Amino acid sequence: MAMGNKYGAHRVLEPKGLLPQAADRIDNTMEIFDNEILVDVSALNIDAASFRQLWEAARGDEEELKKSIISIVNQRGKMQNPVTGSGGMLMGSVAEIGSALKDRDLKPGDRIATLVSLSLTPLHIEEIIAVFPDIERVEVKGQAILFESGIYAKLPSDMSENLALAVLDVAGAPAQTAKIVHEGDSVLILGAGGKSGMLCCYEAMKRVGPSGHVVGMSRNDRPKDLLLDNGLCHKFFVANAQNPVDVLEKALDANGGREYDVVINVVNIDGTEMSSILPVREGGLVYFFSMATSFTRAALGAEGVGKDVTMIVGNGYTKNHAEFSLQVLRESEALKSIFETMYV
Repeated sequence: MAMGNKYGAHRVLEPKGLLPQAADRIDNTMEIFDNEILVDVSALNIDAASFRQLWEAARGDEEELKKSIISIVNQRGKMQNPVTGSGGMLMGSVAEIGSALKDRDLKPGDRIATLVSLSLTPLHIEEIIAVFPDIERVEVKGQAILFESGIYAKLPSDMSENLALAVLDVAGAPAQTAKIVHEGDSVLILGAGGKSGMLCCYEAMKRVGPSGHVVGMSRNDRPKDLLLDNGLCHKFFVANAQNPVDVLEKALDANGGREYDVVINVVNIDGTEMSSILPVREGGLVYFFSMATSFTRAALGAEGVGKDVTMIVGNGYTKNHAEFSLQVLRESEALKSIFETMYV
């Protein structure tokens, strides 16, 4: 077998010249090149924005959802929602390692979670075995290809695979939070009650110190007691993230009338860009982790209200983010217990 392109360009069917994530169709033949890894897939964690769109389109019917996922994979060779453009991640066992990658600390049978998006991963699904809508997960029988550049994490031995997968699915968010939040900052987290939201809350609370202030927001009050009782934020409020005026008023009220140093957006619906931009101070920072974000709306929206703020694209990869985020659960028994109850 020949060597393929490091980034997977050899798998692109159309349009030629693009990389797999941007391509409409990729080759999902499960015969590996010398610099690829074959994975037997057991579960897919669908990106939250993508799963929400597919679930609503299927009207909550699991069989219709299964048909939609199978159809997308058959048409595109990968699990990339044509509406949201996003994918997710997978869990499985290493089946075969190309001869050019034999020096890696990896062997057939190792259990791994991929840390690259399903939107660029060649995937073949034989069968969808089960659907878990509350945690955006589907159990499958299938195979996938990891390119030479593809990153992955070996599943740890000190926690269940499903618990690790729940964290690794959003590992970039808390790791980035640790980089952008500093002592004394005031931080607003939109979507604080979800997986990435709670991890970001924990990390923000740790980073701001005794002089900082962390405020969580959700579309309903279900996570209120969970967040406050476990010390994951100082204050909490309910608002519609698609209503920036409402969010701004409540956010300022929760922060003593002051704008925020950092706003983190981890919601899974679109139209929330201005709810992130309005509450941040001049010269502050907005971190968009949500794949439902329109960066055109964000850029033009900030310009329209005269806000000179730094906006960070929610890159799901940060150096050492997998081990960093797993360590969060090792540090916090409270957070680990919450995740075991809600996502396992």
